[in-house]
Amino acid sequence: MKKCICLFFTLFYFLLSQAQEKKIAFKSGESLRYKMSYSGFLRAGTAVLEVEEKYLNGKKVFYTKGTGWTSGMIKWFFEVDDLYESYFDKDSIKPYLFKRKINEGGYKKHRITSFNYNSNKAYVQDFTNQKDTSVAFTNVQDMLSSFYYLRNTDTKHLEKGDEIALDMFLDSKVYPFKLRFLGRQVLRTKFGKVSSMIFRPLVESGRIFKEQESVTIWITDDANKIPIKMEASLAVGSLRAELEAYKGLANNFKKIK
Repeated sequence: MKKCICLFFTLFYFLLSQAQEKKIAFKSGESLRYKMSYSGFLRAGTAVLEVEEKYLNGKKVFYTKGTGWTSGMIKWFFEVDDLYESYFDKDSIKPYLFKRKINEGGYKKHRITSFNYNSNKAYVQDFTNQKDTSVAFTNVQDMLSSFYYLRNTDTKHLEKGDEIALDMFLDSKVYPFKLRFLGRQVLRTKFGKVSSMIFRPLVESGRIFKEQESVTIWITDDANKIPIKMEASLAVGSLRAELEAYKGLANNFKKIK
């Protein structure tokens, strides 16, 4: 279970979704809550993503918060308590400030990253190791802003096998990721039948996953473009995330009757 909740938020980074007909995919007040399950039946924890409007240095921005924690029997063996926060521009969604504070089975990180667009440098404060770093960057998103940025990009012309690449800034480094489009599927959920798009991020194998292509993600094929299900084969067991509750969506949640 090491870093599973962290992984969940990271995977959201790969989700390229687009508001059709130029609709905005999200708005202030949106909240998404996910049930995490281990090996298909054992409740592993909960993950929540929220967005609202706030002011940062006198400028109105979007503020998003991602929280994740283990529960039940899993918590006895491996406790996770993660907090991610991002402040980004309301129009361009470029990140201004990113905060990460995690505790995963004793593995701790506490970092704050500020993005300076005059110098094109990211300033990283590492409170765990008492170290500050300055890193040059171009065209990056942080772990959370990327999720909202990509929800407003175009996917309606994607064909099976197409791959989309994007860079994410995390822990003083820029990480390139690829996302492969697998097609569309009508998915049965607790909310009813939902049209979805299927993606497979190409991830590093070995430490957590069984192989490079061991993660599958389903995204609602509507104007909201929200992740509704994720399945990952781990080195030991498997992890599943399913949308458990939502509120404050910018558009109607389309369901098939």
